[in-house]
Amino acid sequence: MAVRKYSLAERGVSEAIGFMLIFSIMIAGIGLVTLYGYPTLIQQQSSANERIMEKNMIVLQNDVKSLAYKTVPYKESSLKVEGGSLTVYNASSTPAVFTMDITNNCGSPTTYYVGAFRSGDLRYSSDSADTDISLQNGAVVKRQHAESGSAMLAEPRWFYDNKTNTMVINLIGFNSTTSMSRAGIGTVQTAMGATNYTYVNIPAGNSLCVNYTSDTTLNGQDYSVAWDNYFMKTLNNAPDITVYSRTGTPGNGGSLKYTLTVLNPMTLVIKKYDMVIKSL
Repeated sequence: MAVRKYSLAERGVSEAIGFMLIFSIMIAGIGLVTLYGYPTLIQQQSSANERIMEKNMIVLQNDVKSLAYKTVPYKESSLKVEGGSLTVYNASSTPAVFTMDITNNCGSPTTYYVGAFRSGDLRYSSDSADTDISLQNGAVVKRQHAESGSAMLAEPRWFYDNKTNTMVINLIGFNSTTSMSRAGIGTVQTAMGATNYTYVNIPAGNSLCVNYTSDTTLNGQDYSVAWDNYFMKTLNNAPDITVYSRTGTPGNGGSLKYTLTVLNPMTLVIKKYDMVIKSL
């Protein structure tokens, strides 16, 4: 029987080397997927959670509208909160997200129609994306901590009726008896609290001042850019009102003052609503 002689190249071939090559390729593939694919999946999941919470906040805004404008005494909505938590911040919390004054002018003498109003908010804070979505003063606003700007996803119900020359400003505050926060599936129960109405007749040529002040001590909670866009666009669209000055810079915290001149006699109606959060 002839004995086969192996060459030097053939002597280095073995099953162990083949296994190691295949195993190394598999580990490298898993590493590449983990390195590039997994962060993308996490980002997509975070984006999906944010979009879901944007819709949930619109649902809660509709609940607030039903309580405030349709005189419904009680509303509840079941929500699923993922990728973060939903928390109630009372209107009396310090520091406040913002305070708002409404006066007869931005100078002196000053008559306060609304002084140091605080809205509080229902706020969703994302765990992974550093994004906050807030229902505050009847509006849904969003901002990312890494950015200085913010966006208004749904506007509050302020409006001007040019037939009766009436401007209506609705101020909505949130309160709860205890600290509340929710992650997962829960039911937001909201009831109507105290209400207050103010009627003011403003002669033609007089001015109206809206002073919006965001607290600079709140990290990542400056929504002044979103509110500035709303004030400038909405108030400028009213035919008998002209925004002729604004002091302050949106996005830097601090105070923003909007001075409006009334071209024709106007009735200003300010409605304040207290929303009581029973549970999350």
